[in-house]
Amino acid sequence: MRILLVEDDPTLSSIVQRSLGDAGHRCDRAATAEEARYLWRIQPFDAVLLDLSLPDGNGLQVLREARARGDRTPVLVLTARNRTDERIAGLDAGADDYLGKPFELAEVEARLRALMRRRLDVADEAQVGLLRLDRRARRLCIGDEPLELPAREFDVLWELLTPPGRLVSKKELSDKLSGFDDALGANALEAFVSRLRRKLAGSGAGIRTLRGLGYLIEAEG
Repeated sequence: MRILLVEDDPTLSSIVQRSLGDAGHRCDRAATAEEARYLWRIQPFDAVLLDLSLPDGNGLQVLREARARGDRTPVLVLTARNRTDERIAGLDAGADDYLGKPFELAEVEARLRALMRRRLDVADEAQVGLLRLDRRARRLCIGDEPLELPAREFDVLWELLTPPGRLVSKKELSDKLSGFDDALGANALEAFVSRLRRKLAGSGAGIRTLRGLGYLIEAEG
């Protein structure tokens, strides 16, 4: 997943970003409401972790603005403001879930998975042919054999399997897998897909290109 973390505490922000990175996610950080607005507008995210008390404003206002422009990105509010009335205000503003500080990093990741299951109707495990993805363990297998892949190739398969059969445009893949200073171009993406096709040979799962539209993964028959 590509996640926007909006948190002004540099220590907590670094810890959460490192934990999400270790779990295989791409995590972009914003320390202010202004930075959050900017990043949220220019980059599609799978989820937003949003603190409410920011040095230049209230995170709820950032959330209200996103919802007003039609952005439905799942939002998990992380805040020390954890009274019942404050949780209600957050949910009414458009938050999908609410977690009070202090929190366990494992619970943050579990709640993120739950948000994605609800948003995309995806299970923790996906299978096409003999290819299996375990999202909780971030593990791919062909039959009983682990499929070890470089990070970018793994991320391409993760997106194509979320859920299986979903058409994913080249732009969406590029946006999800690029860093702000490390854009993933069309040629590089095609090279990743070409290598994945070779590695999936005999698995019963194939990546199909729909010209001008993107890619999808499907059972070969």
